[in-house]
Amino acid sequence: MHLRNATPTDFPQILALNTEFERFLSPLTLPRLQGLHDEAAFHRVIEDGAAINAFLLAFREGCGYDSPNYRWFAARFDRFLYIDRIVVAGSSQGQGLGQLLYSDLFTFAVRTGAVRIVCEFDIEPPNEASRAFHQGFGFSEVGVQRVAGGKKLVSLQAATLVERMEA
Repeated sequence: MHLRNATPTDFPQILALNTEFERFLSPLTLPRLQGLHDEAAFHRVIEDGAAINAFLLAFREGCGYDSPNYRWFAARFDRFLYIDRIVVAGSSQGQGLGQLLYSDLFTFAVRTGAVRIVCEFDIEPPNEASRAFHQGFGFSEVGVQRVAGGKKLVSLQAATLVERMEA
């Protein structure tokens, strides 16, 4: 397994992974992924040979990202790193790839002066695995909102990095 920055040659596999877990994510087209990649502060993949097994896409404050969840955080926090999506292939789950990506993201966030990392996960319909995973990284709820035309209720989460910077 190798962790590295995502490149446009990875986009077909990233799109396939996104589609596999679209019930938890928003749909993604190639033009949309290209735009998000260009604006992202952090876009990393884990590959095994030629296969992309996982990816994480995140944005800093001040970008033009139109996600309602990103905008919720932007209206409340000055300095943050927003996790837009993380996907681990079904065949690679349980191998610690999500933890590896999050550890890498937290290191990046501290190094680049983010005060907190923020994200959301579904609570209607529930995504218990995501809740437990984020709790393990020190995330806590800072709000909730309805998205997807009211079909989903998300828990808006934040992990403060001040303690990590002082450690």
